[in-house]
Amino acid sequence: MRLDVWLDVTCLFKTRAEAKRACEGGKVDLNGQPAKPHRELKEGDELEISRPFGRKQKVAVRGLAQKHLPKAEARLLYEDLTPKPSPEEIELRRMARLAAPFVLRPGAGAPDKRERRELRRLKGRG
Repeated sequence: MRLDVWLDVTCLFKTRAEAKRACEGGKVDLNGQPAKPHRELKEGDELEISRPFGRKQKVAVRGLAQKHLPKAEARLLYEDLTPKPSPEEIELRRMARLAAPFVLRPGAGAPDKRERRELRRLKGRG
C-alpha cells in the first residue's frame, strides 16, 4: 500500500495531497530513511513524522486499509510511540498558539481591509 494513501486513511494528515507534500518535503521517514509518497508500506514498519516546533511523531504500522474508516477504527491501524511532551514543550506550544494571531504570515504582504480593522482594534484605536 502507498505511504501517502495510508497516512491519509489513518488520519495522520487531513488529505492525501497534504501527506504527499510532507513526504516530498522530507517530513516523513520510513524505517530511518526519507520516504517518497509512492513507497510501499507493510505491517511492522516504523514512521517518524516531523511536526511543527521540532516535534517528531513516531508511529508503528499495525494494519493496512485501502478505504477511509471512522477515526476510531483508523487509530487501530497504527501505534503511537511518541514520548509524552515535556513541560517546557507544552509551554512553548501554548505561547506559540497565543502569539499566532500577531505574527504575519510570510509573504502575506500588506494587510487587507479586514486585517487593518483587526490591527486597529487590537491597538485600541477603534
